[in-house]
Amino acid sequence: MTTMRSASFLAQLALAFICLVPNLALSQTIEPEALVPQNLLKLVHAPEVQKEIGLEGDERLRGILKDVDRVWWPSRILPEAKQVETIRGLETKLLDGLKPILTSAKLRRLREIEAQSQGTRSLIRPEIAKAVGLDEQTLLSIKTAFLATDSLARKLNAKQGGDPDLEMQLKSAREEEQRTINGILTAANRQALSKLIGKPFNTMALKRIYPLAPELSDSGEWAGTARSSLEDELGKVVLVHFYAFQCHNCVANFTHYNRWHESLSKKGVTVIGIQTPETEAERDPIRVKQAAAKQGFGFPVLIDLKNANWDAWGNTMWPTVYVIDKNGYIRSFWQGELNWQGATGDKTIEKLIDELLEE
Repeated sequence: MTTMRSASFLAQLALAFICLVPNLALSQTIEPEALVPQNLLKLVHAPEVQKEIGLEGDERLRGILKDVDRVWWPSRILPEAKQVETIRGLETKLLDGLKPILTSAKLRRLREIEAQSQGTRSLIRPEIAKAVGLDEQTLLSIKTAFLATDSLARKLNAKQGGDPDLEMQLKSAREEEQRTINGILTAANRQALSKLIGKPFNTMALKRIYPLAPELSDSGEWAGTARSSLEDELGKVVLVHFYAFQCHNCVANFTHYNRWHESLSKKGVTVIGIQTPETEAERDPIRVKQAAAKQGFGFPVLIDLKNANWDAWGNTMWPTVYVIDKNGYIRSFWQGELNWQGATGDKTIEKLIDELLEE
């Protein structure tokens, strides 16, 4: 491959890491597994990556992803250490599933793209550090710079509404991290890394990095129209929203759900509600159906009596809206009121719907 200028090369790697993992909040441990972003599962869901490794539209891959995704998606709410451990196991399961259907060259290409997506963080992966020729002291210096950045990222993520001072500190820490790496890596190190990650692949442009949506768990109790399953809705854009009928924040979204159902169904958009109880009254299917009728819901509402869907989706908040594309992949989600304190969540979702209808 053509050798890029070293400073530009490392800057592109750093940017790829920041873009694919925008809200990093990692452990303070010095272990490389915690410092290196776990991007493999995200990448293998992207059609661009699937095409690159020759598995675009392959039903064998879809079967592997279904098995992995049912654990991956709800794992996002696990404690951090448990989440890292769970994803590590799922990455191994994914690779084991891919080995029989991918050539060694294609499997290697997937790992190259993974390393590119991890940016300069890939340097501390043991196999890459060894191949690039980094000694223990060099690795320690790089890890220390990463830890400083991650500590600030964690503090910023914990600040509701943001913190301008912390944002400036984080920006400075990232710049210092880059200077540290630029000052440490030799020309030989850079050349070795360039060979390891293969030809450039634009991981910053990937839009589909979420899993296949969990299939609905039918409780046998529905409100509104006829029953539905996500498998039946393939080929359509689907909006799944979790709510509780006595939840004030949920009620604030109801007009949007009705409007979407009425105006978008002709365009190939399906709205499905999932009523997961928060209060005792919401555990009564009759009262749920009465409330749905009162609100004029014309879309199907699955009454999630035992929280089976709530758990399968790893849901944490009433209300939450999930946007699912024609192929059954989650593309985005919005937690809380769509118009809370001037928010325009409804417009954000509608813009995405227009884009997905064109795919």
